[in-house]
Amino acid sequence: MLADLTAFSITSAARLITGARALWLGCTPQPVQRLYYANHSSHGDFVLLWASLPDALRKRTRPVAGADYWCKPGLREFIIRKVFNAVLIDRQRSDTLDSPLQPVLDALAQGDSLIFFPEGTRNLGDEPLLPFKSGLFHLAAAHPQIELVPVWIANLNRVMPKGRALPLPLLCTLSFGEPLHRLPGESKPDFLERARLALLTLAPKEA
Repeated sequence: MLADLTAFSITSAARLITGARALWLGCTPQPVQRLYYANHSSHGDFVLLWASLPDALRKRTRPVAGADYWCKPGLREFIIRKVFNAVLIDRQRSDTLDSPLQPVLDALAQGDSLIFFPEGTRNLGDEPLLPFKSGLFHLAAAHPQIELVPVWIANLNRVMPKGRALPLPLLCTLSFGEPLHRLPGESKPDFLERARLALLTLAPKEA
């Protein structure tokens, strides 16, 4: 009950502050299993993307998040585990016996849709996108039937700039592109570049 109330409060506040608009440009919000992959410039990215989904999709969609940041005792851990039911990955693990992506692979295998950030960390520089890590390729190869949907999140880094305690009211848009899959025999570099370009094409053009 508390988790549901917290989720409603967070998503309502996110929509109110950002005036978030979901633009379904290359697909429609259908109840099929998807991996939504997006640019990453703020800790609020997954919240806004999750909040922008219709209720039916939101209930079956889980964000992928770094355990090193979110698994701190208290409110942060409650939110990520109980409110968003996130798939947590250990980005600082030292052993190599198991893939750090295994929790993500398990979630996909059980039918969950996911929110994923292929840059691997927040982009705080001037480049529109950091190079993609290999994770997206491995997920696409392991689950070729799942739709990979690029989502460009515009303006959230300006609403919640680093170091500022309170957000700045500013319109945000989330542009959902055309789903893609890994092509048969497609190499990792070729796939990652194609996926990266599919996301970049959704970015607002500079005036």
